[in-house]
Amino acid sequence: MSDTHITVLATGGTIAGMAGSALRHDYRPGQIGIDEFLEQVAKLELGLAFTGKQIANIGSEDISPPVWTRLHAECESAMADPDCAGIIITHGTDTVEETAFLLDLTLASTKPVVLVGAMRPADAVGYDGLRNFANAARAASDPGAAGRGVLVVMGDRVFAARDVRKARTRGTDAFRGFPRGSIALVTPAALDWFGAPWRLGEGATFTYREDLPEVVILPVFAGITPDYVDRLCGEATRGIVVAGVGEGNMPQAVRQRLATLASAGIAVVRASRTDEGLVDREPEDSANGFVTARALNPQKARILLQLLVADGVSQPSAMQEAFDRR
Repeated sequence: MSDTHITVLATGGTIAGMAGSALRHDYRPGQIGIDEFLEQVAKLELGLAFTGKQIANIGSEDISPPVWTRLHAECESAMADPDCAGIIITHGTDTVEETAFLLDLTLASTKPVVLVGAMRPADAVGYDGLRNFANAARAASDPGAAGRGVLVVMGDRVFAARDVRKARTRGTDAFRGFPRGSIALVTPAALDWFGAPWRLGEGATFTYREDLPEVVILPVFAGITPDYVDRLCGEATRGIVVAGVGEGNMPQAVRQRLATLASAGIAVVRASRTDEGLVDREPEDSANGFVTARALNPQKARILLQLLVADGVSQPSAMQEAFDRR
């Protein structure tokens, strides 16, 4: 066994799911515990020592701030352990991009942190979980992975947390990156980075907080009216991310209602509901007090806005600077 130790934090998902039949489409995520899973990994003879810890065993649609809090604490503990060379987090694919982005913003980039999942449950024909895990182990044990922020490994590709998104509901090639594509190709035997690390020696961008403020996502659709905004927002709402059509667009009446809320101190960020949406500023954004999400999709924009509001950032110009740096 190698002296290289990898900490594995398990949260469930399809990679730990079972269908009860190799041919069934439906299945239950989070059925295999980390100890049983690592017994299967041991048969791969990856030449690494794994220490597993069960954080949760759920479908990632049920991921919540309490799970994030424990996961973040365990990541920090593993990073402080001199015997730990890297961290792998097994995770459901539905919200893996949100967990990865939150950790990317709130962890120092000193050791590799790699999230991995599967598109098929463990007893399905063509189960991809073990190969994805072996690929994640290759990345997490590679010193060159440090300084690249939190990573997601799926389908023989490595993605940065900032870029990764689930693009398909079926098939093992379900993830892609925007605005960058994948940042490396990986197999259990090889790893090829496409560029140099960009976060060497960087600490966490934000302090992790358990009490993130309420930020809602407003989906824009044909026929939406301003009263929909009022029904979505409550007294506790501190921010709104608009999942706009096209380049973050919305009907003029909705825009005017959001401008009124922005003038009252509620942060408003324009993002796009399109899969590859780059949202630039428009001349009226300054007058309306709006921020643009740039290349972040609505769910990632929501996390960044929560952290900004929690840090006391209230001016749209300062928020825009933070989004421009992502």
